[in-house]
Amino acid sequence: MAKILIIEDESALRRSIAQCLDLTGHDASEAETTADALRQCSEIEFDAVITDLNLNGQSGLTVVKALRDGGFDGVILVMTAYGTVSTAVDAMKAGADDFLQKPIALESLRHTIERALEANRLRRRIGLFERLQRVRLGSAVPIGEHPRFQSCLRFAERFARVPIPASIDHSGLPTLLITGETGSGKGEIAAYIHRCTPDFNDSSPPAFVHVNCAALPASLIESELFGHERGAFTDARSTRTGLFELADGGTIFLDEIGDMPLEMQSKILLTLEKGVFRRIGGERDRRVRARIIAATNQDLARRVEEGAFRRDLLYRLNALTIDLPSLHERGEDAVLLAESFLGRLSEEHGRDELRLSADAEASIRRHDWPGNVRELINAVKRAVFVCDTDEIGSQHLGLTRLPSPDSPSTTRADQWFDFNENNYTIDEVERRLIIEAIRHCHGNVTMAAKLIGLNRGALRYRIERLGIDVAAVGAAR
Repeated sequence: MAKILIIEDESALRRSIAQCLDLTGHDASEAETTADALRQCSEIEFDAVITDLNLNGQSGLTVVKALRDGGFDGVILVMTAYGTVSTAVDAMKAGADDFLQKPIALESLRHTIERALEANRLRRRIGLFERLQRVRLGSAVPIGEHPRFQSCLRFAERFARVPIPASIDHSGLPTLLITGETGSGKGEIAAYIHRCTPDFNDSSPPAFVHVNCAALPASLIESELFGHERGAFTDARSTRTGLFELADGGTIFLDEIGDMPLEMQSKILLTLEKGVFRRIGGERDRRVRARIIAATNQDLARRVEEGAFRRDLLYRLNALTIDLPSLHERGEDAVLLAESFLGRLSEEHGRDELRLSADAEASIRRHDWPGNVRELINAVKRAVFVCDTDEIGSQHLGLTRLPSPDSPSTTRADQWFDFNENNYTIDEVERRLIIEAIRHCHGNVTMAAKLIGLNRGALRYRIERLGIDVAAVGAAR
């Protein structure tokens, strides 16, 4: 299904074209003027635009040029009752993909739009192939052709070119906030920014330090980030270098920063603004020069209102922001990513002939992907493991719509426990509950935590204590 905009000032013809496209499974929208058309294109991401050349005295080429200049890479068809070679040439020069003469035969239009959409899909696949080739050569560009995702990549590349100042002035360290749902690829974008920095060198790369703020216990986070001197506290038997110190000259990635303890946030803010920190038990400030990338799946403004996040730190972080779209919003990217993951996994497992069937691709397009890219990776891993043919079908992916975490469970306690046959420990029961929740949520830890009434940090602690392999459990269905 494609989203298609019809721009035509004759209402009867416009509605006929819209109805024809709707009946063929597309989602058609209508516009009567160039102004309305451009407004809609700024609000909605269309796959194709069909425009009349003459719109109440205005030229449809205005729309074509404006769309192409704005980066629109979808299909554009131009209709006119005055078909000449010169007008066709003008339309193509402006960026149109095809030229149709009125009166329009709706069946012919349907075939033309399908051919144009398929040709555009092939162009994007070729672009993906070239990008994958570059990835194999070491550039490791994140995969995704959706315009919003591409916009995020371009912003990331611009931030990567911001130099780390030799001396920290009032502007502080270069800082970026990445927001998006769990599993949407925030860590991948952070690593991509690091690789894009002008001072990156494959033979001697600057440090990339990944800090999971949710996984660090509150009692240890300051020591982990800033280090400590020998004797600073009871267990400080030797001097420890902190993660900020290790990241000097490179990038520090503060993942899940929304879970950082409130008492640490003021110290982080000082480091971001002044480029200095002090080890626990230390008597002098130490300087750090690094890019700071923070990420969260939480609404930090709401956390501020709840008193769990500092307002001044939020203002410091969100001056530059990348808001990653969910996989569900990225359309065809899900299939492109699945093909990429399948290629890598097939190579690892010595099964280079593996491919996605048409029904597997359709299943990927239909799925909501509540776990985003992470869920997609687990689905492809599962498919590679269970498929014993060369072609992966939808049944191998194991994609099912997840129920709401608030929906009542139908599992009865007496189906779990039989005290006449076995004895049970709390750890065994807890381990089984967590494994079942993770499996049910396709490896999405945040959703699994909600399902069993824990916060994400508490569940992560239990997962590590019980030695549960989240990736393996999530991939098993």
